[in-house]
Amino acid sequence: MKKCTFCIKEAIYFRPYSGESFCRKCYIKSIEKNVTHTITKYRMFTPNDRIAIAVSGGKDSLSLLCILNKIEKKFPKSELIAITIDEGISNYRSEAIKLADEQCQTFGIEHHTYSFKELYGYNLDEIVKASESGGKLTSCSYCGILRRKALNLIAKKVNASKLATGHNLDDEVQSMVMNLLRGDIDQMRRIGSVLEGKKNRFVEKVKPLCHLPEKDVALYAYLKKVRFQSISCPYMETSMRSDVRQFLNDLETKHAGIKFNIFQTFKKIKDKLGNEERKKNIKNCVICYEPTSGKICRSCNILSSLGLELQKPKLL
Repeated sequence: MKKCTFCIKEAIYFRPYSGESFCRKCYIKSIEKNVTHTITKYRMFTPNDRIAIAVSGGKDSLSLLCILNKIEKKFPKSELIAITIDEGISNYRSEAIKLADEQCQTFGIEHHTYSFKELYGYNLDEIVKASESGGKLTSCSYCGILRRKALNLIAKKVNASKLATGHNLDDEVQSMVMNLLRGDIDQMRRIGSVLEGKKNRFVEKVKPLCHLPEKDVALYAYLKKVRFQSISCPYMETSMRSDVRQFLNDLETKHAGIKFNIFQTFKKIKDKLGNEERKKNIKNCVICYEPTSGKICRSCNILSSLGLELQKPKLL
């Protein structure tokens, strides 16, 4: 058995892309140090922030909750709150919400849960069913667009100054490759470790796990005994992301570190593209009154395209 690279104990894990071996204690420490370094590098937080953590009940968001709870104890003026979106997926979301609530109670963190049904009048199952008669997007696309709006709505509702999500390195690289394959330049500009907010419009979004591969986060959750959702979303396999995920995992197996290379390359591309979003005149959606660059926001637009009745989100 190999020895830990950082102490004399026996290693439990070898990290292919770095060539390092870890014992349990040193591995946990390395993950938490990585997150702390990422927060510092991108200046994600200030000592007085009210941080809303998007907690889905999966390994990434619950691991982030665990890590930020530890880090923020050093900053007594900051505050953590958790927000969970119930999309309304049969036989899937109830377990995740329960686990998220249990973890928040353990840490003494305020937890807010809102559903698509409350916000939009429809759950995701109903939206997917409506799309079967001619919808142009996949179920994951509908969910992603509506979730982003919902998280921003709730983050503003709870007066959060920052919105932290559990996006890991794999999530970021998958999105980068998908946008490249689609030729979506605007979306490529919007990917980043920190997405700036606009006062009274968007809450600034940060991704403290963006430098950690999914497998590293999963092992951290296992070693810390974080209880997370055991089943996968039933809609997952219908998306392009599933194919891109498999492609990138195959590449990573053959060429350790390739995901990091892609991440760094796309950051350089984004810098060259510039930020056209800042030049757009942000208005209020004529239906829900939420910020948009057009007359109608994207979420209202897709619901309208499915023939669903539109309404202002009920929590406002």
